[in-house]
Amino acid sequence: MNKRVAVMSIIVENNDSVEKLNSILHQASEFIIGRMGIPYREKNVSVISVVIDAPQDLISAMSGKIGNLNGVTVKTAYSNVMSDE
Repeated sequence: MNKRVAVMSIIVENNDSVEKLNSILHQASEFIIGRMGIPYREKNVSVISVVIDAPQDLISAMSGKIGNLNGVTVKTAYSNVMSDE
């Protein structure tokens, strides 16, 4: 399995989507290295960074699912760090 390190930047503008977002992240919990969430209460948004080491197709699928949530934006940056595990 060819794995890659990436960071997903997620902005949540609709709190109704948080439960679905957490469910998607939980499904990939074995691949998540770390997660940091910052609520920006003055603007009523939350900013989440997720560092993941997973197969590229899993990262892409996750990003697609997250991006389809109402009021949620995601961008993924891939590193050149790859491994066969």
